[in-house]
Amino acid sequence: MAERPEVVFVDGVRTPFGRAGEKGMFWQTRADDLVVKAIIGLLERNPSLPKDRIDEVAIAATTQTGDQGLTLGRTAALLAGLPRSVPGYAIDRMCAGAMTAVAATAGGIAFGAYDIAIAGGVEHMGRHPMGFGADPNPRFMAEKLVSADALNMGNTAERIHDRFPHLTKERADRFALGSQQKTAQAYRDGNIQPDLIPVVTRSGDGWGLATRDEAPRPETTLEGLAGLRTPFRPHGRVTAGNSSGLNDGATASLLASADTAKELGLTTKMRLVSFAFAGVEPEIMGIGPVPSTEKALRKAGLSIDDIGLFELNEAFAIQVLSLLDHFGIDDDDPRVNMWGGAIAVGHPLASSGVRLMVQLARQFEQHPEVRYGLTAMCVGLGQGGSMIWENPHFTGKSKKKGK
Repeated sequence: MAERPEVVFVDGVRTPFGRAGEKGMFWQTRADDLVVKAIIGLLERNPSLPKDRIDEVAIAATTQTGDQGLTLGRTAALLAGLPRSVPGYAIDRMCAGAMTAVAATAGGIAFGAYDIAIAGGVEHMGRHPMGFGADPNPRFMAEKLVSADALNMGNTAERIHDRFPHLTKERADRFALGSQQKTAQAYRDGNIQPDLIPVVTRSGDGWGLATRDEAPRPETTLEGLAGLRTPFRPHGRVTAGNSSGLNDGATASLLASADTAKELGLTTKMRLVSFAFAGVEPEIMGIGPVPSTEKALRKAGLSIDDIGLFELNEAFAIQVLSLLDHFGIDDDDPRVNMWGGAIAVGHPLASSGVRLMVQLARQFEQHPEVRYGLTAMCVGLGQGGSMIWENPHFTGKSKKKGK
């Protein structure tokens, strides 16, 4: 049997993430236009790629109706100006949609069916709130397959606090504050801007240009976080301050076999080592990345100690803390979410998985002493997704102090 092709992450981009709703910067922007803008920006950054060499376009959305419907990968490919010979499809694994798009197309590359693929996701939560128009089967409740909490992500986060009482609200708030502070610093250092594709916006005030995320609150304080209401239960621990918000945004990434990337002169920003998805009780969906990460590590023949950088989706602070606690990692470990995360920049559901990869790829460039990195996230209805990546810039040498 022929050796399996090596899968590489060539490049990834995203739009700035906006706040959902009428006051958000993308309120009058179509969802499909957001992902098309991301794809066009990705192609412009990689001019040596012949467009007719793209074998697949997989685009995720959680709520596939309206301007997020109609086989989004195919419609986005046509709207982005790709040749009509390039196929595409839509995909849904709720929050892990873009991560699943990457996993699915990477599997096609590893199998030898594809040489190059585009994978990404979009969510316009202003136009399409999570679960809008869905009709959950009555058996879920009637047969007690899941509790009512399982269909409300905030309630599932409260249940993790119940299960792990030592992971207190104070710890969650402190982690959330760190996310805001790290994102603000990453913007000051110019680490996030290079991978953002500007988007023209329209509002009652006229035309504008979105060039940065709308949601970060760098003025956040611990005192302010402590005073926020707990909407999911009285005297609860989950607040708007220690959770990701409702957001609009899109991501797109370019994957290829290592041989094709070399042939076409494309960059190799990361190498895919392994990926895994796992299911858990839907009522505590936030612990999903624990078994998916253990599975991905096992498939890769690695341990958690081999991971030098972590990009974990901050759906809720408690969700990240539960993973760190399980693996014996400190709340403020500098390897974790170095530039902040979804609590600050936002979480447009199906698009977020590629945001994690974009940031990890940029961090790999800056940290040649790190060999392996992890992108991981929880998924609604009780799932987790994890992908392990290898740094092509790895030198095996520790960074010198002061650099």
